[in-house]
Amino acid sequence: MKGTEPLLKVENLSVGFTAGKQVLTAVDQANLTIYPGQTIAIVGESGSGKSTLAHAVIGLLPGTGRVLGGEIQFEGTDISRSSRSKILALRGSEIGLVPQDPMSNLNPLWKVGFQIKEALVANGVASGHAADKRVIELLEEAGLPDAERRARQYPHEFSGGMRQRALIAMGLAARPKLLIADEPTSALDVTVQKQILDHLDQLTDTLGVAVMLITHDLGLAAERADHLVVMYRGRIVESGPARDILQSPEHPYTKRLVSKAPSLASQRLSSVRARAEVREQAVQTAAEIAEEVAQSDAEFGEGRNDIIVAENLTKIFKLRGAKPWQKVDFAAVDDVSFSLRRGTTTAIVGESGSGKSTVARMVLDLLPPSSGRVLFDGRDVNELKSKSERLRLRRQMQPVFQNPYASLDPLYSIYQSIEEPLRTHDVGTKKERETRVRDLLDKVSLPTTVMSRYPGELSGGQRQRVAIARALALEPEVVICDEAVSALDVLVQAQILELLNDLQAELGLSYLFITHDLAVVRQIADNVIVMQDGKVVESAAVSEVFDNPQKDYTRKLLDAIPGASIELGA
Repeated sequence: MKGTEPLLKVENLSVGFTAGKQVLTAVDQANLTIYPGQTIAIVGESGSGKSTLAHAVIGLLPGTGRVLGGEIQFEGTDISRSSRSKILALRGSEIGLVPQDPMSNLNPLWKVGFQIKEALVANGVASGHAADKRVIELLEEAGLPDAERRARQYPHEFSGGMRQRALIAMGLAARPKLLIADEPTSALDVTVQKQILDHLDQLTDTLGVAVMLITHDLGLAAERADHLVVMYRGRIVESGPARDILQSPEHPYTKRLVSKAPSLASQRLSSVRARAEVREQAVQTAAEIAEEVAQSDAEFGEGRNDIIVAENLTKIFKLRGAKPWQKVDFAAVDDVSFSLRRGTTTAIVGESGSGKSTVARMVLDLLPPSSGRVLFDGRDVNELKSKSERLRLRRQMQPVFQNPYASLDPLYSIYQSIEEPLRTHDVGTKKERETRVRDLLDKVSLPTTVMSRYPGELSGGQRQRVAIARALALEPEVVICDEAVSALDVLVQAQILELLNDLQAELGLSYLFITHDLAVVRQIADNVIVMQDGKVVESAAVSEVFDNPQKDYTRKLLDAIPGASIELGA
């Protein structure tokens, strides 16, 4: 039941950060109102000020951040300049927070259950045995199976999605009146995302909890929010009912966001047509390369049509059992077989814990299979024993990982990051390597002026472009993208997907694309492998899987795509 008096009212709020003698404005004259039981979504690209606005509300501005002007009224009281003790009293019990990055917000030395229990005790919700019991209930509410055992595990024993669910359990521990959810589901697959968001909707309806949802997913915003706020360069450029804004956006920036959203139904047919053109050109280029390989005295490779073949891959891990000294077998990957044709893209999709990333690591020869094998161009990668053979394999298969912030060494300049694989494999002279770096930056649409800069000086999208340039440095035949766009906002995500398509058409690359986001699959993939609990449950062409799914599990994944049913017209 929605209240008639505002729970939160932000009036003319400006937030800035001090840099030397300058004050940089991150939020400029923002106004918004949230009522009890209402869900409001704030959307915008990285750097638009949406997270800064949320952190100002809960008094967690980082570094030199401070409120420059305006008011933040919570239940009629201005808290923008309240004492630290008053803000601390509000946090958790009145205003909850679900932060975006689970690795930075969970203590690696403490068990997950203990950290949630700490939140319960700190807010006076429960203690002792009652708190232990409530921890299990919260983890179950957040979608974690076998919650009692999970509570005894450490963060490193959780997948990224599981860690995010633990943070959600913490944010809801004290049943706050306002929950600030900063990209709460960006690390989650669509089915768990739906479960979490359904739970937030239930809280909104039954307990009157208001939700401030920070997201870059317009489909999610349209489905879940009553009201949509669009931010651009620190300003609110559009605000109103979510469906109205998406059906008839007025500001040019909002129009761009809507046109690039992969989850919205209006994008599907154009994506299919564009993908078909890319595939035709890429397969032709790859065939020419394969013919050259087959006719040459190549050190590695035979020019086969199927460049990667996985046969009966199985990976078994030893996990902590019911007792600390017990170990139990867990089949992360169970008898998985597939092939990747030259010049095409195969997407492996599934929920967190389905085994898709484990498959990628076995294909890359970063993890030995318990049984089965991976053939690269006819060669069993696990039988390559000499250092020189393994180095040659590394040249032919390169990864692009999920987190652009973690995959680049912060102490290496951009030039050093891209040049490093060339130097490691003793490719070219120093001058030739510099020329190659410049060419790679041009390929990923970055200016050569970034060569002297460091990762910390670039945006997330720019860092991911650098990671792609580094992956292409050795002229590989296969690029394995493990959640390569899931951490990016919608406009940057669209740019990276277009870039990957263009590079595939130009260079004849073959992609193995690991993702939990089915909305992007039609833009990048030709074939789809659906995994559940370590097994392949469905495998077919993209159009076949989307238009005529054979398994209930696949239909469940497709039905869970946020915004899938929203038609926006032409």
